[in-house]
Amino acid sequence: MSPARRYDKIAFVASQSPEAVEAHAHLVNRYGNCEPAQADVIVALGGDGLMLQTLRSLMRSGKPIYGMHRGTVGFLMNEFQLDGLPERLAAAEPTVIHPLVMLARDNDGASVEHYAINEVSIFRQTYQAARLRILIDGKERLPELVADGVMVATPAGSTAYNLSVQGPIIPIKAPLLALTPISPFRPRRWHGALLPDTARVAVDVLDPVKRPVAAVADHAEMRDVVRVEISMDHAISMHMLFDPGHSLDERILREQFGY
Repeated sequence: MSPARRYDKIAFVASQSPEAVEAHAHLVNRYGNCEPAQADVIVALGGDGLMLQTLRSLMRSGKPIYGMHRGTVGFLMNEFQLDGLPERLAAAEPTVIHPLVMLARDNDGASVEHYAINEVSIFRQTYQAARLRILIDGKERLPELVADGVMVATPAGSTAYNLSVQGPIIPIKAPLLALTPISPFRPRRWHGALLPDTARVAVDVLDPVKRPVAAVADHAEMRDVVRVEISMDHAISMHMLFDPGHSLDERILREQFGY
């Protein structure tokens, strides 16, 4: 068994919620604080939104991130405690995740690239359903999907929005992506697909003028898109830390049994 790692230099980041701000003040007073660039570990105080924001902003840093729940949804967070933080950090177990990268092009030919930890979603912008064509690794797999939209979710994101639209839960270490329709109208019996996490997904908007579509990578949105390309970036590895017995893979397993 490898010895526990010490994290002597801690950088605390917090959301704007009163609970997170108060916790930040107490923890900094007790353990000190340093800039993220000089830290051994980042401790994020808030909810899942703050954790996703922290992961995106530090995804290329290689810094491990340990979340403590001081927000609304805390699926990605550990329980909050003031005491014993160095010991908890030393005993924490790492989970490595990779982000999705979205390349979207709009009606005017402009392109943007955004990263997502949970999912990339493609939505209708008006009252009319979107008409979409789906290609996997350059091969057409669905010539027309009429729906509110479609999403590609990572294992880490499979229990978030993906689950709420009846997408599959994916174990965190499984090399898979979930391709899940959002309120599909046609074909009615298509419930999505599980793809290898090396797959390159492309979505073409078939009627972008009459039925405009937006693409969203977690929270970054581009409107009036005509084509969206999505893949997992394995060159970027993010290290999340969890208390023993409360790892992300354990939580995802519990979700499949309804608790």
